[in-house]
Amino acid sequence: MFNWEGVSEFVAVAEAESFTAAGKRLGISTAQVSRQVSALENRLSAKLFYRTTRRVSVTEVGNIYYQHCRQVLDGLEEAERAITNLQSTPTGKLKITAPVTYGENTVAPLVNNFVAKYPDLDVSLHLTNQTLDLVHEGYDLAIRLGKLTDSTMMAKRLASRTQYVCASPDYLSAHGEPHSLSELTHHNCLQGTLDHWRFQEDGKERNIKVNGNIGCNSGRALVDAALKGIGIVQLPDYYVLPYIETGQLVSLLDHLREPDEGIWALYPHNRHLSPKVRMLLDYLGQELG
Repeated sequence: MFNWEGVSEFVAVAEAESFTAAGKRLGISTAQVSRQVSALENRLSAKLFYRTTRRVSVTEVGNIYYQHCRQVLDGLEEAERAITNLQSTPTGKLKITAPVTYGENTVAPLVNNFVAKYPDLDVSLHLTNQTLDLVHEGYDLAIRLGKLTDSTMMAKRLASRTQYVCASPDYLSAHGEPHSLSELTHHNCLQGTLDHWRFQEDGKERNIKVNGNIGCNSGRALVDAALKGIGIVQLPDYYVLPYIETGQLVSLLDHLREPDEGIWALYPHNRHLSPKVRMLLDYLGQELG
């Protein structure tokens, strides 16, 4: 009979390139991961990893072994999915990450609805504006906004978002309304994390450097400043559209608005989607779309 000891730990280390991250992913200690991998190397009489104080990398022999082990584990996961599909009820752990504000306002309520429908799920939702390493941190799913730069992940577009430039009627009454990009230099443009705003003019993308007397990495804070007539903001629809609809903010430069950006669900490319992840993806796509 085949000895499975150390195989899961080896695969986790190979994918995370870290014994510590592999331990977190498997829910065991780093020491236990190290012991299991060392025992596996002794059993195979082969060195599977190069170890330094800064990183762990797979040897040539280790890479060959990883490819075979990954296929076997994928087959076992497929068998487990088949059983789960028969049960038709998602269970087990789900680890998700999403941006802070969009996560609080939109993602978390939908995830809570999903858990209320399937209470056997154990969900960990981490809200952060940092771009996390999904494999290294053991995440099943990440919600990302805007343009994607990580080509190592699989991506599913769930919905779109629109960027608005807007200001309060009081601000426009006092300072006038800009009708061209060049006129923005004469206005108090409240800045977020970037020092430029994005537009599209004559079919080409334009990045316009802006200046203002308030800079903040919180969209809510910038909306508050705009509502108080301090300046102009460029923010996604989920921040400003309710105020535009009530007339508290006025949408500007609509003819220069860049095309809608995507709201994405990302997951590691080397993992088959489990039924619980696939069902959550379908649910989010249906609700957000």
